[in-house]
Amino acid sequence: MTQTPIYFDYAASTPMRKEVVEYYSELLLGSQANPSSSHSFGRKAKVVLESSRKQIAKLMACQSAEIIFTSGGTEANNTAIVMALRDLKVKRIITSPLEHHAVLHAAELWSKAFGAKFSILSVDAQGQINLAELEYELQKEGPALVSLMHGNNEIGNLNDIKAIGDLAHKYNSYFHSDTVQTVGHFPLNLGDLPIDFASASAHKFHGPKAVGFLYLSQKLRVQALISGGAQQRGLRGGTENIFQVGAMAKALSLAYEHLDEERSHIEEIKSYFLTQLKEKIPAVYTNGQSGELGKSLYTVASISFPLKEDNGMLLFNLDLHGFAVSGGSACSSGSVQSSHVIAALKPNHQDTVLRVSFGKDSKKEEIDLLINYLLSL
Repeated sequence: MTQTPIYFDYAASTPMRKEVVEYYSELLLGSQANPSSSHSFGRKAKVVLESSRKQIAKLMACQSAEIIFTSGGTEANNTAIVMALRDLKVKRIITSPLEHHAVLHAAELWSKAFGAKFSILSVDAQGQINLAELEYELQKEGPALVSLMHGNNEIGNLNDIKAIGDLAHKYNSYFHSDTVQTVGHFPLNLGDLPIDFASASAHKFHGPKAVGFLYLSQKLRVQALISGGAQQRGLRGGTENIFQVGAMAKALSLAYEHLDEERSHIEEIKSYFLTQLKEKIPAVYTNGQSGELGKSLYTVASISFPLKEDNGMLLFNLDLHGFAVSGGSACSSGSVQSSHVIAALKPNHQDTVLRVSFGKDSKKEEIDLLINYLLSL
């Protein structure tokens, strides 16, 4: 085992920044009041809540009323899909086989519940969708909800969300994007982009787990998915967790404050990883577009190589030797099935797949240790 365990699973979750932990602790030791209470303690909690909302909205270049706090990306995705089906009366959902299960499973479930059609676009061997096919689907019975992620969590592919949104709006349809992997890692001007719904999760940008937000365009007229209170403009009932929300706002602010320097560092780490792989293990190849920095998440590299050992045993052995990596989405861990993303790209794919994802604290020496271990297999 390596002397110190090495973390290469930033796409699954990022550790909280020290400054976020400190701020979180300050909030926990502060007001314990309900932010809906009218007394001074409640007003103090309300200030934390609404200042956090304004801070996030400013960073996302949208209106504060367009930010709805959720328990994370999965709730945000489900909320967008249900609101589109129930309140916007969409007749079909158009998505791709590469989406996170929080979209794929939710879209299939809720489309059946509301009697809507469910369409899955095809993708090529690199994981690219065809905009001409999307336009063809949009010309069918509508309106539709197009749900396509910004950055893929397994292979890193980036979609052109402006082109997709413009196309959806051209046919009087709506666009939802799962931006969980890109919020805090790429500048996103939601107010100017043709997006109706966008999902985010704090633990992907060094914030706490179990909190996120849904961007909900103020142009939409929708009702609550979770009722029972007037919180958040009546769109999500329930007492808000000001500690989680405040820490999320702090994490997002720090993510964008340090974006340029941290992105430059992570891009250098990823480039070094890919270069070393190519030089030392020629049989290894990248999946999707994760080998192209300009077309993929700079935090993710998905690689395949011929290996007799199956994915489960490889991940187990990597863990024993101190390397935290993934075979795909962490939300599918425990499943004996192969990655649905890789299967969509290459239905007969037999090689071993690893997703190595990087963060601000990744080091080249750690890359060397990982590659040396892979060389020993």
